[in-house]
Amino acid sequence: MKLHSPEFAADPHRAYDDLRRRYGPVAPIELADGIPATLILGYREALRILADPEHFPADPRTWQHTIPESCPVMPIMEWGPAEPGDTGRSPHRAAYLAAMADIDQYRLRGTVESAAMPLINSFCGAGQADLLADYARPLTLRVLDDLIGLPPELGAEAGAALTDLIEATDTDASSRADHRFRSVLAELVTTRRRYPARDVTSTLIGHAAAFDDAEIVEQLAKLYVMGAEPTWNLIVNALVLMADDAGFHDDLLAGSLQLRDAIDKVLFADPPLANACPRYPQQPQVIGNSWLPVNQPVLISITACNNDPAVSGDHTGNRSHLAWGIGAHTCPAQPIASIIAREALDQLLDALPDIKLAIPLPELPWRPSTFHRAPLTVPVTFPPSPPLGPRP
Repeated sequence: MKLHSPEFAADPHRAYDDLRRRYGPVAPIELADGIPATLILGYREALRILADPEHFPADPRTWQHTIPESCPVMPIMEWGPAEPGDTGRSPHRAAYLAAMADIDQYRLRGTVESAAMPLINSFCGAGQADLLADYARPLTLRVLDDLIGLPPELGAEAGAALTDLIEATDTDASSRADHRFRSVLAELVTTRRRYPARDVTSTLIGHAAAFDDAEIVEQLAKLYVMGAEPTWNLIVNALVLMADDAGFHDDLLAGSLQLRDAIDKVLFADPPLANACPRYPQQPQVIGNSWLPVNQPVLISITACNNDPAVSGDHTGNRSHLAWGIGAHTCPAQPIASIIAREALDQLLDALPDIKLAIPLPELPWRPSTFHRAPLTVPVTFPPSPPLGPRP
């Protein structure tokens, strides 16, 4: 099974069911052409792996030395000295946690509202929009720019470079975009060394570990990349579900379903990181009656595990999904990403409650990806509305 194929992207749930019927909770896959791995489809099997970093470490270095540098999964899976998911007493994880704790969540909500209003006003009168390109993506980037401390001109450069990096189709294009992206972050770090502010970059600079500029750029790059695309895809995946599911839409607008529960429903059914948390067993291990190859990636299918028939049930008010990871590798930015998604949805649905998909759901195009559940576009229609004014 090739997770990066267009056929898989078109209907991943059927593909997961086919794998489960054929192999059980542990299935062989390809991460890219000719790059084998194991996909975990069982919820209980995933919990065992994620809770045992001694036998299932997250360090890919032995494996990645056997993989061509041009392999398309390398930018996501290669080792770096500043991983947000570092465990234990890692100074990098401690710095991330400190930076997240230093974020004023009340101010963050205001930042999302300030970013949302002009974007909504730019299309509300037209009666149609692409909620990915016109709303979720630019809103997420503007909020992240504010959190990290990027001024508008550098933020625009970082966003353009990140988009090019995501859409790159060859190694050279990816390398050029990555170089541009990190150059913007390096310029920001240089500025904040001289002029500290109340932002994530300044918090990392002032951390007791005394990181050098290269380490801070690496930390910011990981935070920006892992905070951007999954967050805007969480927003649009929720909007796709709402636009397609009349009951979900009506319950949400009537208040019988809270936004937090609505987002958790998406994190169960169609999380933005569908396959994640790679682990690399350094010794033979048995999971689900299957031997896992040594130093070969074991990827957790968040989507398949969340929807494992062995643990299925009513997900309302249930936050046992694996979308944020568990244990020592839980995503440090979980509260921040949740606030951004909730506020973005709240602002949009308050202004335009009658959003509908402009095309049938089966025709919605999805980006082929080993890791992300990402629509290429989310065209919608709605009754035209006058621009929003300042709120009291």
